[in-house]
Amino acid sequence: MRFISAQAIRAVLDFPSLVTAFEEGHRRGRIEIQDAHLGSESGRYFVRHAVDGGRFLASKLITSFPANLGEGIRPAVQAVLVIFDGHDGRPLAVMDGTEITWWRTAVDSALGARILAPESPSTLLVVGAGAMAPWLVRAHRAVRPSLDRVLVWNRTAERATALVDLLQREGIASQAVEDLAAATRSAQVITTCTRSHEPLVRGANLAPGTHLDLVGGYSPRTREADDEAAKRSRIFVDRREAAFAGVGDILQPVASGAICEDDVLGDLYDLVGESVPGRRSAQEITLFKNAGGGHLDLMAAELILRRLPAS
Repeated sequence: MRFISAQAIRAVLDFPSLVTAFEEGHRRGRIEIQDAHLGSESGRYFVRHAVDGGRFLASKLITSFPANLGEGIRPAVQAVLVIFDGHDGRPLAVMDGTEITWWRTAVDSALGARILAPESPSTLLVVGAGAMAPWLVRAHRAVRPSLDRVLVWNRTAERATALVDLLQREGIASQAVEDLAAATRSAQVITTCTRSHEPLVRGANLAPGTHLDLVGGYSPRTREADDEAAKRSRIFVDRREAAFAGVGDILQPVASGAICEDDVLGDLYDLVGESVPGRRSAQEITLFKNAGGGHLDLMAAELILRRLPAS
């Protein structure tokens, strides 16, 4: 068994290949998953298990410490992943799970956008300027290369400016904005990655044809878009079980009566398998909730193993 570092993972992954791997993974049928959570929002420990019968088994051990963001030394979310052979149970590798989290979270949203976003959007709005934000920009641009303008909004203006500086060094035209409502109206694709407990994106400001990608909300109390956004949208999730297990952007509008459970039209298995239609017109607003899950970690880990030279 070997340890696979973040550097080794970065050397073998790219966004187009991982998007394709995720699409192929969703065509094979549902991977069995189970999550376990301990602790509180200030210091949470959770384990995500995934079993792809006869192929691979994996568990990712994750810590979430939001206070790390203020210190500027460590990311809020850190992890390791262990993958086993699905035929005989052999442990195959321990991987840097933090690195896998960046890739698989961004690609989860990118696959949703490839299916649901308008064909040739030009403006991407990023709500939240944390460590995940640049990964989401890169992934969205990989599936929609027409996105040639990035707007960045963050509660703390300095962090928005820092993200803009990073993106500009990568050759991506970007600017920090203070008026979130105006930026919402001007964007064709919006991706959010915050820990907000109050809605930031207002449905009244969504232009026809917008694709809304909600990433940050991870508990029943966290929420990034309001009831009106849900009511105006065709709603999809990455995996139905994960979304209804406890994310506020789905549970809260259901609880308020703004939508019902049947208004969540499908997940990536349905969309990739074409059992549920995605975007039906240029004017429709689509909402995609990225809730995550161990199946995505397993898909990413499988591609990493396939691409690394045998030890």
